[in-house]
Amino acid sequence: MAKIVLKDVRKVYGGSVEAIKGVSMDIADGELIVLVGPSGCGKSTLLRMIAGLESISGGEISIGDRVVNDVEPADRDIAMVFQNYALYPHMSVRQNLSYGLKNRNTPKDEIDRRISEAAKALEIEQFLDRKPRQLSGGQRQRVAMGRAIVRKPAAFLFDEPLSNLDAKLRVQMRVEIRRLQRALATTSVYVTHDQMEAMTLADRLVVLNAGRIEQIGSPIDLYERPATTFVATFIGSPSMNLLPHVTGQSAGAGWSLVDSTSLPGNVRTLGIRPEDITVADASLASGGFRGEVRVDAVELVGAESYVHGAFSDGSVIVFRVPGRSRIQIGETLAIAADVKDFHLFDESGQRLEQSDLTLRLQQPVS
Repeated sequence: MAKIVLKDVRKVYGGSVEAIKGVSMDIADGELIVLVGPSGCGKSTLLRMIAGLESISGGEISIGDRVVNDVEPADRDIAMVFQNYALYPHMSVRQNLSYGLKNRNTPKDEIDRRISEAAKALEIEQFLDRKPRQLSGGQRQRVAMGRAIVRKPAAFLFDEPLSNLDAKLRVQMRVEIRRLQRALATTSVYVTHDQMEAMTLADRLVVLNAGRIEQIGSPIDLYERPATTFVATFIGSPSMNLLPHVTGQSAGAGWSLVDSTSLPGNVRTLGIRPEDITVADASLASGGFRGEVRVDAVELVGAESYVHGAFSDGSVIVFRVPGRSRIQIGETLAIAADVKDFHLFDESGQRLEQSDLTLRLQQPVS
């Protein structure tokens, strides 16, 4: 086990294309960090730089207090799990698990012990004598994880390991990965573009955008207090609704702040999570927003429904309705949200605190 430290790490391609723009972070011993962001944001490049598969153009990477900028991948004491499994097709599962250990001249009894432990933990004991082609996708991914586990490395690096699996198996495998990582207490860096996967796995999330870190924090911190509009819309499914706000008035038609609500003058965007919007059949005790929407779509997702609506100017909003909704497409609804659930952002998309917001309420709403 070991901590991983990145100091002003940069990656430049062709002398001018800056893919990673000065990333710095400390990953604690035994912590599971998830790098998340849209395609092309630099998350896989950053992971490959930690692994030594990509050279760095500037900065410093250390693993376990050892600077590894010029250390070969095989000597960094890390193990990687890829999305394409990377198993040797002509070898059995047992041979795939033992191959790396044999190359390191590990004693045979130690190899057998590690394989037995890993196979039991991953529930692949019955597959040890099979070839990869005889396994399902989920079973192959378990073998790939087992090959990393038997190494007992200082750190695990996961490069979108579940992207080739179906939705049900992804859920099962991410629970398995989290359980194993906690049991092994091995420092881990995990890359994914799936924000739901990121939220459920991470001790801390690192949201990347165009080669820069937008925000680092626990999943709940990023959900409840996004630092930018980018994080606000990337973390959460469905994403946060962003409504334009100009000098105390809505910029779009069909919604407005209730009379008692006055936002700080530098607010340019008002964010509201779908679960904080209700069909407006009750008064708002502390002020907030009200609007009227035409229903364009209703998504039933089991115990709740997500309603997609449009204001009169065509701008859209999504809100959650508990239970099996009877709302019909084409129906017009009044919706509302309380001021305490607002997320406020300035012109540059940076978060504003609303600690003094309640002092700006002129009078209670009747």
